[in-house]
Amino acid sequence: MKEILRRHSFSITFLVLLLGFVLLSGGGEDELESLSGFTMGTGFNVQLVEIPSGFSRERLAAEIGALLQRLDREVFSTYAPDSELSRFNRHPVGTSFIASTELVEVMSLAQDISRQTNGAFDPTVGPLVNLWGFGPEIDLLNAAVPADAEIQALLDNVGYRHVLVDASASQLRKTRDIEIDLSAIAKGYAVDQLGDYLDDLGVESYFLEIGGELKMKGLKPGDESWIPAIEAPVDTASQVYEIFYSRGESLAVAGSGDYRNYFEEAGVRYSHEIDPRTGRPITHNLAAAYVIDDSAARADALATAYMIMGLEDARQHAQANGQAAYFIYKTASGFADFATSAFSYYLNSQTAAIE
Repeated sequence: MKEILRRHSFSITFLVLLLGFVLLSGGGEDELESLSGFTMGTGFNVQLVEIPSGFSRERLAAEIGALLQRLDREVFSTYAPDSELSRFNRHPVGTSFIASTELVEVMSLAQDISRQTNGAFDPTVGPLVNLWGFGPEIDLLNAAVPADAEIQALLDNVGYRHVLVDASASQLRKTRDIEIDLSAIAKGYAVDQLGDYLDDLGVESYFLEIGGELKMKGLKPGDESWIPAIEAPVDTASQVYEIFYSRGESLAVAGSGDYRNYFEEAGVRYSHEIDPRTGRPITHNLAAAYVIDDSAARADALATAYMIMGLEDARQHAQANGQAAYFIYKTASGFADFATSAFSYYLNSQTAAIE
């Protein structure tokens, strides 16, 4: 009888974020307004220097909740049977589907990043993730390595090229019976939409988070930078690995790693990061990838793609495109890291940034 060891560990607290960030405390924290709740199967947190003029705390919370509820339940949810995405997944192959602006925007961005990364990012990979036991209803107690025939059967209906997006006509069309899951980009998009909403209200400083996807703008009380810290890629208690500074800019951050969800069978570790091109978990030494971008949706998708690509391919892509990216990788003696020059800019002290 083969020995099977399985491990699943993650934590979310007020300050420890799901995808590896910690917001470090500093002066003025007690002056911040904080709103939190639940959306897209995870938590969200909004921190503001002040409630916008003309709004009560209750009204702002209600409008933020309504915005996120609509994006989740009406557009991107794979749980709600009447959401747009659920209806498109059931829609007949070869028939045009009229989609909302939000769904078309996210699908268009997803297709762009899929092409840019040669399929490392692919929103149709969901059936393979489920096959390996890492789906929405994660079941690592019963996870096992699937047969090659099972993997190949699903690979035949996985591929971003099987979805056609006509943004000008607001239409989507499937060329095969594929299933789309936008969880690796939709949370980032929701953060972007929330940021746009607060920008329209004239909010000058905020820190937003949905399931570990971040967006920040301006400075905290006392003219201090927002200071997120990157979590060490270990499945034990949260540890700070590195910190960076927003420098008062408006920016988004997302991360992806293989250190929280996995199982081991016969001494082999199987990550939840499934390569859409092979149908199998990644086996390289990249432990975590973090991306800074103007768009949280883009950062979200790129971080996922970089984890699939591995250190060398991800580094080459980031450097060739001037992308701010930070990689933590495994070595024989522990962990090492690499930051592109665009990311290194934010590793400098907040004092230098504000001057």
